[in-house]
Amino acid sequence: MAKSGPSQAKLDALMSHYSSGRYPEAEAAARQLVRKWPRLGVAWKALGAVLSAQQRSGEAVPALQKSVALTPSDSETHNALGNGLQALGRSAEAAASYRRALQQAPHSHEALTNLGNVLKDLGQGDDALASYRRALELKPDYHEAHSNLGVALKALGRFAQAEASLRRAVELRPGYAEAHNNLGSVLVDLCRSAEAEQCFRRALELKPDYPLAHDNLMFVLNYHPDQSAAEIYSAYRSYDDRFARPLRSTWRAHANERQPSRRLRVGYVSADFRQHSCRYFVEPLLDHHDRSALEVFAYADVLVEDEVSARMKSRVEHWITTVGMSDAQLAERIRADGIDILVDLAGHTRGNRLLVFARKPAPVSVTTLIGYGYTTGLSAIDWCLTDPFATPEGSEHLFSEQPWRISQWAAYRPAQAMGEVNPLPATVRGCVTFGTLTRAVRINHRTVRVWAKILHRVPGSVLRVDSGDFRDADLCESLARQFAGHGIGRERLQTGYHSPPWDIMRQMDIALDCFPHNSGTTLFESLYMGIPFITLADRPSVGRLGSSILANLGHPEWIARSEEEYANKAVALAVDPPRLAGIRQRLRPEMQASALMDEAGHVRKVEAAYREMWRRWCAAW
Repeated sequence: MAKSGPSQAKLDALMSHYSSGRYPEAEAAARQLVRKWPRLGVAWKALGAVLSAQQRSGEAVPALQKSVALTPSDSETHNALGNGLQALGRSAEAAASYRRALQQAPHSHEALTNLGNVLKDLGQGDDALASYRRALELKPDYHEAHSNLGVALKALGRFAQAEASLRRAVELRPGYAEAHNNLGSVLVDLCRSAEAEQCFRRALELKPDYPLAHDNLMFVLNYHPDQSAAEIYSAYRSYDDRFARPLRSTWRAHANERQPSRRLRVGYVSADFRQHSCRYFVEPLLDHHDRSALEVFAYADVLVEDEVSARMKSRVEHWITTVGMSDAQLAERIRADGIDILVDLAGHTRGNRLLVFARKPAPVSVTTLIGYGYTTGLSAIDWCLTDPFATPEGSEHLFSEQPWRISQWAAYRPAQAMGEVNPLPATVRGCVTFGTLTRAVRINHRTVRVWAKILHRVPGSVLRVDSGDFRDADLCESLARQFAGHGIGRERLQTGYHSPPWDIMRQMDIALDCFPHNSGTTLFESLYMGIPFITLADRPSVGRLGSSILANLGHPEWIARSEEEYANKAVALAVDPPRLAGIRQRLRPEMQASALMDEAGHVRKVEAAYREMWRRWCAAW
């Protein structure tokens, strides 16, 4: 073993490769150093840095661990190790590494910011805020800390403060694409969709290879009250062209046995195998699969697993934690697992793995309406599992996938402890309470105008708007001002946030669905609590989720085709309390007897769809 260290020329050459982005050359140089000087901490540090830059955290972490063992007083290496551990989803270990970095360098604003990031991911929001603020005390112009502080404040529902932090980040670093993206996300929650759209587009101008910003752009466009379905779909085609189609060069032939009747390997991909609204639809799917016909894999991008994760894990044959896997690595794992049918449960929501699907790791790929409610835009995905109400005939041109229609797109399992249906509140209170539990982004000038018209036509009535977004007092007052513009006083608008919302729902007589983007889970919950809702059939399929639910329940009379009809239907229910009281008592039994809660029947239809998709692939050989 050589006793002397490497020459400065070797170190300089390695750094030159690294700083110029020539990572293969830098990696070769770093590996040469660790072979020749295995006790040299800086050599392992360099190797870890090069591997991290290539998003190979699984290899980087062991190298960085060797480096900190050899040079335990090096704050930078502890910080880098924390980054690698966080990328692998090992959040508690990452926090410990950042704290060790701070023991060595208490004034490291970078380590404090990184610690804030991991604490936020661990759900320790207040501690995360404290860490970011300490970083900013040390370096007030640190743009990354301002941006991440804004994200943490958003998660706590403190939107005005979040906006201020993110605008400061943009002011300090106008070319920081991540800050523009994060600012856009806050503006979405503040119901300022036009400004949010501008932020996402600016982020993409600054960083064209930024799929998260494009995800967010499509998300906000889905809720746009005035753009046509065709205009919105063009953004999905753009996503495919920019991020997915270039990956066709990675496609390879599949070696899966083309036997139409054999047991199939089905893989579900989601970041929501946890306490999340998707569980009300995913758990029935996992619980009722015919294990003689299907072998089920769950590819779970879940950073912090909970009791719901544990329950789902017990329902599948294979649970694969994908946190820390790159899209390319996960695609190879799916291919190695021999998955026949790969199912997306996320769409463009946070934590999605659509660029895994873009690599075509399985012969048949499917997306559903469970996680997102619309097309993925990916030409690589074969099918969209939907129904005739959400995706009517003639709407195929608005989907990149081919719609595969079954009778209903999901089966619903109610949350525990929702309690019994109570008597009609209007009979006790003497006035009708309309309600919605929607996110703020679904409320726009069209919904406000129509809801205000309904309140005018039903004297004494009030509107209850209750969701996490309305923890923010400024947002509540902004909504009140919009209603005031239509002559509705503040006393007729009740805003806030209650979780779980069951007692608030007991105060509601009639639910009002949003448009052009309908609500989702809360519509099922309203019906289960005996509350009818009025919906407007709008754009496929995000604007027809309410129509699908009501059609499958057997109450198409609550589906409107125009804003005027929507208002008329809501008023007709409100002015007939005896009829409304009877509906309230009948709805839960009706729902329990309907296709909406026929879990086993729904899963049989899903499995039949999978089997026919598979047969078609086999026949196409």
